[in-house]
Amino acid sequence: MSPHRPHPGLLARVPLRAARWSATHPWRAIGAWFAFVAVAVALAAFIPTKQTTDADYRIGDSGRAAAMQSAGHFANDQIENILIQARDGGPPPAREVAQVADQIKTDLAGVRGVTHVTPPQWNAGHEAALIEVHVKSTIDDASQIQARTAAVARAHADLRVREAGDISVNTAINDRVATDLHSAEGISLPITILLMLLAFGALIAAGVPVLLAITSVAATMGIAAPLSHLIHAEPTVTSMIVLIGMAVGVDYSLFYLKREREERAKGATTLEAVEIAAATSGHSIVVSGAAVIASMAGLFIVGGATFDSLASGAIVVVAVAVIGSVTVLPALLVKLGRWVDRPRLPLLWRVNRRIGQGGISRRILAPVVHRPVAALVVSVAVLAALAAPALGIKIHDANLDTLPSSIPQAQTLKAAAAEFPSQGSTAVVVARGTAAQHDQIVHDLTRLGSTAAATRWFDEPGQHAIETSPDGRTVQMTLPIPYSWSDDRSGEAVQQLRDHLMPDAFAGTHVKPAVGGDVAESLDFATHQSSRLPFVIGFVLLLTLVMMTLAFRSLVVAAISSALNLLSVGVAFGILTLVFQHGWFAGQLGFTSAGFVVDWIPLFVMVVLVGLSMDYNVFVLSRTREHATAGLPTRLAVQRGITDTAGVVTSAAAVMVSVFAIFITLSMIEMKMIGVALAASILIDATLIRLVILPAALVLLGERAWWPGRIRRPSGELVETEPELVRAG
Repeated sequence: MSPHRPHPGLLARVPLRAARWSATHPWRAIGAWFAFVAVAVALAAFIPTKQTTDADYRIGDSGRAAAMQSAGHFANDQIENILIQARDGGPPPAREVAQVADQIKTDLAGVRGVTHVTPPQWNAGHEAALIEVHVKSTIDDASQIQARTAAVARAHADLRVREAGDISVNTAINDRVATDLHSAEGISLPITILLMLLAFGALIAAGVPVLLAITSVAATMGIAAPLSHLIHAEPTVTSMIVLIGMAVGVDYSLFYLKREREERAKGATTLEAVEIAAATSGHSIVVSGAAVIASMAGLFIVGGATFDSLASGAIVVVAVAVIGSVTVLPALLVKLGRWVDRPRLPLLWRVNRRIGQGGISRRILAPVVHRPVAALVVSVAVLAALAAPALGIKIHDANLDTLPSSIPQAQTLKAAAAEFPSQGSTAVVVARGTAAQHDQIVHDLTRLGSTAAATRWFDEPGQHAIETSPDGRTVQMTLPIPYSWSDDRSGEAVQQLRDHLMPDAFAGTHVKPAVGGDVAESLDFATHQSSRLPFVIGFVLLLTLVMMTLAFRSLVVAAISSALNLLSVGVAFGILTLVFQHGWFAGQLGFTSAGFVVDWIPLFVMVVLVGLSMDYNVFVLSRTREHATAGLPTRLAVQRGITDTAGVVTSAAAVMVSVFAIFITLSMIEMKMIGVALAASILIDATLIRLVILPAALVLLGERAWWPGRIRRPSGELVETEPELVRAG
């Protein structure tokens, strides 16, 4: 019997034509793909990656302050702090502290990059002393300072001598992130292969999706090098490429390969099966890939180095995975033929056959399609309850409070900030004028410092709080803020400084100062992101709405898809709020809640989730429409469509959830947030949303689901019988 051939639409014809060419010229397609990957990888070897610079991160008033500091050519030495305390908790002996200071100054005299070592300064209670080691701004390695400080500490056992600063903390963070990601990659690949073995029950079939995903990631890594000269590469972009590339690469291959095997099982030849898979699953791959790309493109609206870099990396890796899925994958399947199901693993083969029959989904769907109103109301109520905490979400930038306690340098900086407030949160007021205005600027800044210290927002400026640039045109003043980095009052202090204290101090002058520093940068980033967020959401939803309308010729289906995406995002935000802001399961997940969600995580999670969840949505809806076009009434088309795709969606979701769940085990809290939000929401999306809400909505809408288009059914009346359907007339 000839297999059913779906009538290809416009979007289906593209992968179909690509598949036909690849299937009839398999060695050319395979050779071209691996040549492309090799050339792309070679690009990375010959073209160095251009990393982001400090200037790329400048936003708002704090960015203007940083630009003025750069124009003033301040020395801007980096500072490594050496904190000295008594181990018994009392005041350390002044004589011994002086000996430590002398020894450190002597030992660091020959260390590359060290420009100055200050005498020890004592805190108000004389319970701690602090030595500042000034290092050239171009130095990014503090290992020598750490090693020599540790040697001095060993010689004074009754003192607790610790060293930390921006250089050492950044090095520790980078080392920890690299270790975490290496661990995640080492775990994720075996887990992905195991899940593919469970999905297919055969070694070759399990290896094909993994091969496509790995080659897609490798090619993107190479392309990212020359691309970084247009959009500078943020350090985390490599992780993003691996994360998204493995997820979509495996998913797309899974969709295609499952359909090809299904058609062969119905009696189609390998070439026929590949063509049908191209017209159906290939269509789904192109649509879902376009949806992921559109979603990621929304990050460009936010702007900034981080989001631009992440968006470009994700877009390239998805595009490469889509191209590979509709070109080299059909060629591989044609050359492998029935060997794709060899060698079989008997136990896994039987498990795979059982899962592929969709027995579990049938049992879930039965009550849903018979009582769609009740199923829809209950499921939406459950998800609304999970999403509700997101209304109180609090975001803040990552800081020392969010770093793992296992990073000693972070704990040292927190201890130094507790003993010496000037080492904690600060605001930097920068003013630039002419050389003739220098004295007046210094006078105004001095008055501003006194006025600010008289409020509850700031502490008294230090002895060397005011600095002048070498050209005499730029002056900056550092104001200590008596609140921690994570305290909302730190941001309020900066806002008070900008709105009231600074305008009063510089009233009547032509100088326009700006406020910089870590707190101001965090405030500006949050404000910038909040102002752009509605536009990003609107852009992503509108673009996915347009693409779904074009793909299915139905505004109703497109609207349902957008609504379900919003619901998935709301659930992800709600889970983030409950776990990381309110501390639910903090002990089990191995972190201490800082009382907020890291500021860039929600937007990142939203675009990734919308893009990836479209995979399931497009795949399920495509199969449902296919059955409706074949003549099944809506209720049966929904049942068949979801039952047919249940095994594929389950396998794809299992891969994604497993990969993202690995991130929960990592030590950095940002990785945990990504892992928890995406693993939980994708699990819910693939089960409650795709198996309950979507079919209930489609059954309730009936034929109206395809409006303004209509399903062109074959002539004759479809009559339901057991165990199959026959056509009468």
